[in-house]
Amino acid sequence: MEAQRITIALTDNTAGFEATPDRVRLGDLAGFSSDVATFLRGEDKEVDTNSLEVAVRKGSLAIETAPLLAAPNLFRDLRTLLVGELLDSLDARRRDVMERWQKVSRQSKQVSYRISAPFLERPIEINAESDYRADDADQWVQVERYVRGEIQDLGGVTKANAHIKLPDGRTLKVTTERDVLRNDTVNRLYKLAMLRIKAEYNVLTRELRNARLVEFVEHASAVDEEAFSRLTRRGAVAWKDVPNATAWVDELRGDKQ
Repeated sequence: MEAQRITIALTDNTAGFEATPDRVRLGDLAGFSSDVATFLRGEDKEVDTNSLEVAVRKGSLAIETAPLLAAPNLFRDLRTLLVGELLDSLDARRRDVMERWQKVSRQSKQVSYRISAPFLERPIEINAESDYRADDADQWVQVERYVRGEIQDLGGVTKANAHIKLPDGRTLKVTTERDVLRNDTVNRLYKLAMLRIKAEYNVLTRELRNARLVEFVEHASAVDEEAFSRLTRRGAVAWKDVPNATAWVDELRGDKQ
């Protein structure tokens, strides 16, 4: 595919005038620009929005990107939005933005959004009549669980977080309090670690989101020989009157021959 310019436009008349490059409330401009950057960047940061050049167009308040070439996930998500209004397969960050825009458009018919690109047959319209939504929106539950993975990044300038590479290859971002990292005396970077986290869990997709680190959990991978021997001795005493342990277990299970 050739490099593509993506144009994302905002129509907003809530201030009593139409938002344009010549006249717009600063808060509206800042919020829209932030949403556009998040949408383009996505969860995997496929587009470097810090260095991306854009043009602010008239007709409404529209942000047009410089030609983008290496953004296959973004292009895929745009095609998905063109053929249907379900957001389940979308990148998580783009889904959040779409849900936010849909909510704003429903609350005020004076606000709408439009996404267009040369490879799209028609613009993607988000307005009071559209119904962009996720079928799994109500399938998120709060959980507390243990996860194990390799610590690939730890810290953060504005927010404390850790990036964990899970055994299946995915990366989980976990936020935390600065004191948790400050008080941790173990060098965990690029090492396997066990973490106790609180997060939202999707019972359909098994996805975790908004994960928060509670604590690092120390675990011993070596066998405690003394403890194992002690348990073995106790087991021998408890089972000394059982002539055939396998037959006894089968009988308890109801597996009689």
